[in-house]
Amino acid sequence: MTGPAPVPGGRLVRVGRRRSRARIPVALLLPALVGLAFLVLPLVGLLVRAPWSSLSGQLGSAEVWQALRLSLLSATAATAVSLLLGVPLAWLLARTDFPGRRLVRALVTLPLVLPPVVGGVALLLVLGRTGLVGRWLDSAFSVTLPFTTAGVVVAESFVAMPFLVISVEGALRAADPRYEEAAATLGASRLTAFRRVTLPLVAPGIAAGAVLAWARALGEFGATITFAGNFPGRTQTMPLAVYLALESDPEAAIVLSLVLLAVSVAVLVGLRDRWLSTP
Repeated sequence: MTGPAPVPGGRLVRVGRRRSRARIPVALLLPALVGLAFLVLPLVGLLVRAPWSSLSGQLGSAEVWQALRLSLLSATAATAVSLLLGVPLAWLLARTDFPGRRLVRALVTLPLVLPPVVGGVALLLVLGRTGLVGRWLDSAFSVTLPFTTAGVVVAESFVAMPFLVISVEGALRAADPRYEEAAATLGASRLTAFRRVTLPLVAPGIAAGAVLAWARALGEFGATITFAGNFPGRTQTMPLAVYLALESDPEAAIVLSLVLLAVSVAVLVGLRDRWLSTP
């Protein structure tokens, strides 16, 4: 919005929207360029060294396809688990007040900063055959999670769910609770108001959180290899296949890395309007 603004001497000048571009100090420009090069050059190197002529053949190999298929399926299953458990958890943190809520929020977000390998060890101690819960699952239901495909889903859900919870909690806090109150005055139960009013309001936040959780699950390495192992066709996801291929088939490692890079770029492009746009 433009309009006259007073200046000393009684004159009026028109102030425009366009901001004047300040001259960038060299002391800031140089390290900024170095930082940009540090982040971009490894990706450029990956693109330059990619075996483009044999890319289709590499993608069609049995090993690459097995890892790709398992990664896509396990990441999707982990996202479904995160949605099923994470959305109610985000609602609990955003819309209710209970003793220890800050501690609960800290515990929920702990996997974001916890080294993934430590998360894998923790999962083993809880869900392993001799773990706190795993021994009961094994004796009562003959269910064994470590070193299985289900174990991959569990490990990926552990590291990916906090991304969804944070996104949905932020969307719930931004949503106007008066709509739910109006639904309650019209006779809707708490659950009905959540399904018919709250969920549509925060649907963009849920979608963004689901995409972030899916991308994080797709790239998970540490917790997966610790809790589920690295067995081709059963627990070997793409990041694990990249790690293994570096020793025997570097071209396959580059191809798998390109697939993960393409997925990451697609996620950033898809979330650009929500997370990366500037006012």
